Amino acid sequence: MRETTVDQLAAAIDQGAPVVDVREPAEFREGHVPGATNIPMGQLTVRLGEIDRDRPVHVVCASGNRSSAMADVLTANGFDAINVVGGTSAWARSGRPIEK
Repeated sequence: MRETTVDQLAAAIDQGAPVVDVREPAEFREGHVPGATNIPMGQLTVRLGEIDRDRPVHVVCASGNRSSAMADVLTANGFDAINVVGGTSAWARSGRPIEK
């Protein structure tokens, strides 16, 4: 599985990279990476059609554990999925903006 840091994620977002946040909706509403799409992990397999297969997709959660598992699911389904190490927590700790 491919992994990336929040610094690399920030650069990818600047280039228009898609980000899927696999946390639950309440967690997502509390704060997320700007521009991320919320697809909770329990819904991911039935919502694969919402994700662009032609571009690498960055997968994020709170700490990187759930997103790691879901990046594996996406990869198994033919996506170029990249897990964000440290998740939204690392993003916030880096001083980057959080969208609510």
